[in-house]
Amino acid sequence: MMVQLTSRDEAMLEWLGVVRMADVDAIRWALAGLAGETSGSPVSRRKAQQWVARLAGVGLVDRARPNFQDGQVVWATHQAIGRGAPNLYRQTARHEVAVAAASARYLARGYEWFRDRRPGSTQEHQVDGVAIKGDRIELVEVELTPKTLHRYKAIHTNHATRMTTTGVTRVVYLCTPDAARVVAREADRFIFRTERPRLLTLPVLDVRGKWVGDDAPLWDDTAPSASEGGSSGMTVPTPLFEEAGR
Repeated sequence: MMVQLTSRDEAMLEWLGVVRMADVDAIRWALAGLAGETSGSPVSRRKAQQWVARLAGVGLVDRARPNFQDGQVVWATHQAIGRGAPNLYRQTARHEVAVAAASARYLARGYEWFRDRRPGSTQEHQVDGVAIKGDRIELVEVELTPKTLHRYKAIHTNHATRMTTTGVTRVVYLCTPDAARVVAREADRFIFRTERPRLLTLPVLDVRGKWVGDDAPLWDDTAPSASEGGSSGMTVPTPLFEEAGR
């Protein structure tokens, strides 16, 4: 059967191929962003559910309700992207859904979302995503539980290096309240005071990875820029959509 897909359908499938799985709220935000809407408002839940049902009806997406979610999780099928279904029960599943939620909100604000480069050494750290809009480059991390404390020195040192040498505007941590406190405290210890204001921690997630907080500070255009403390040279990371063929 010939399936008629819109350009937004194709972009959504590419996005799902990268984030692997997303809840319906993230689908709402991504549908808005990939339709060219940049006001920061999602489509209605009904429209998101209709989109999921339409593509599920032709075998391009599938869905299930894992134990850690109140609602459905959606993913692109092998027919759509040539990859098998994600494991909804592995330890990182909640984190992946939360990363998709962050990615979708950035899309709805007119950002492009990229996969970070792979670390070239043990001193480098791969963040969960890179959001780019014009000359703004944001490294985005999702933190549901605090890491062991000894890891933060290397991670924050790498963040500071990238802010001062690769044109990164800021680093954004989207966290649970407990994780936000730890991330901020360790950033105070390991990031020099001239760069410290460019690492933002927002307690917008609950322990299940559900977005529950206010995202208004994310879109504050008064955030310090790379030119206020870093190099103008920019290393563009690997595009998030590259694996999906975009």
